[in-house]
Amino acid sequence: MNLMKKLSSRSFFIFNLVFIGVIFGFSMAFLSFSCTAPRSTNLVQAQVVTSPPEIPQDAMAVLQSMQTALRGISDSVLPSVVEVKTVSVQHRQDRGFQGIPWDFFFGPRRGPDNQPQEQERDREFRSRGMGSGIIIRHTGDVYYVLTNSHVVDGANEVVIGTRAGKEYNAELVGQDSRRDLAVVRFRSPEDFPLAALGNSDDVRVGDWAIAMGNPLGEQFSFSVTMGIVSAVGRTGGPGGNINDFIQTDASINQGNSGGPLVNIHGEVIGINTWIASNVGGGSVGLGFAIPINNAKRTIDEIIRTGSVSDGWLGVSLHDPSRDTLAALGLSDKRGAMASQVFLGSPADSGGIRAGDFITHVNGTEVRGSNQLTQIVGNTKPGETLRITVMRDRSSLDLNVRIEVRTTEGSADSRKLWPGLIVLPLTAELRSSLNLPNDAKGLHVADVTAETPAAIVGIRRGDRITAVNDVPVTDLASFYKALRENTSRELWFSFIRGENNLDSIRFRR
Repeated sequence: MNLMKKLSSRSFFIFNLVFIGVIFGFSMAFLSFSCTAPRSTNLVQAQVVTSPPEIPQDAMAVLQSMQTALRGISDSVLPSVVEVKTVSVQHRQDRGFQGIPWDFFFGPRRGPDNQPQEQERDREFRSRGMGSGIIIRHTGDVYYVLTNSHVVDGANEVVIGTRAGKEYNAELVGQDSRRDLAVVRFRSPEDFPLAALGNSDDVRVGDWAIAMGNPLGEQFSFSVTMGIVSAVGRTGGPGGNINDFIQTDASINQGNSGGPLVNIHGEVIGINTWIASNVGGGSVGLGFAIPINNAKRTIDEIIRTGSVSDGWLGVSLHDPSRDTLAALGLSDKRGAMASQVFLGSPADSGGIRAGDFITHVNGTEVRGSNQLTQIVGNTKPGETLRITVMRDRSSLDLNVRIEVRTTEGSADSRKLWPGLIVLPLTAELRSSLNLPNDAKGLHVADVTAETPAAIVGIRRGDRITAVNDVPVTDLASFYKALRENTSRELWFSFIRGENNLDSIRFRR
């Protein structure tokens, strides 16, 4: 019995010992597998060598040359590119909060005269903005930076940041809102390179274009993107801009405004200013830059005088439709319609009349109203322009002495003659207005407030049938009646609804 117990205990001990050994062996095998398997995989991966692609040497030489050129352009231009940081401060009067709704529990506070008193306090609101700019000139330790007007417009504080990470307080020298350009200056004892300004008149579609600046703020500052010139002579920028823009597909985003568009020679050919986008302001390859030649005169004038003096002709321009051109016998002509003239303006004194179709200025063809506005705006006040107009299907040259454009003069609608725009009654227009096919008169498309036409009572939708009792049946006879009216009075016969009416008389 005791022997059996001893054998059983010994067997149990041996069994446990074997069991522990088996478990230990499996554990070691598992650990060995888990540690060595990745090594085997790494070893296999390390032994895989991918051969580089074979590129012909002549092709590689071209690519290396291009890369070297792009590096050189970036290295030479970026030191003259800066960040333009702005702060706009607004003050607003808010009723002070006393910690409890006083008025609710106790009623409004009252003064000695028993009148309710409001507790107000001045609150300051600071909004920050950021754009780009380029250093263009310096006098001693004063450096001048060219940027967009909309970057610094309304800013109370301007700070210039350099690529080296230094910042300098700056001040606005002047701005040109019509061309969206501004110049700011800062002081520094350091030497900064100046950007080389090219000749934007030499830019052609298909040229390489390199955009530099600070897209989306400081996080992506001093970025460089590349594309081509997609188009030149684009018009219709925001805010009444009168530039003929360079269009590029080089990536431009918010924050690039004021930065340079550069050619392959490292010369600035444009100032990035706006993008066309349908994705919330993101770049879709439609970026626009102000031609640098448009900026050169602005730079000189702002630095010298702090402002820019534009030329003024004194006409209200529009681009007529094909129907209007056909009605005037001008289907094969390009130009801009002087639909109205400011009385006493250079145009009026020079002989331009409402209805004249301007085709050339100093022998240069006018392609539309935007281009004509640029030509006149870039003309120095006091200079004389030879303006060619089509009148009664005949060409006529007029010499007009340009004057300084002032906000008051260009906005004084009381002097705008005659103050309305009329359209011929085409079949399409009759249909849209639900007029019978035999409806007569010229449709009044627009009337400017405070002008002679508005004063005598003409409204949009009226149909003009006579000017100073002279019947008019088409655009040509309408403008001819206006030109040949030598009296100091103006009145119209017109149809309103089903009524034939005569306006009151305007005396100038």
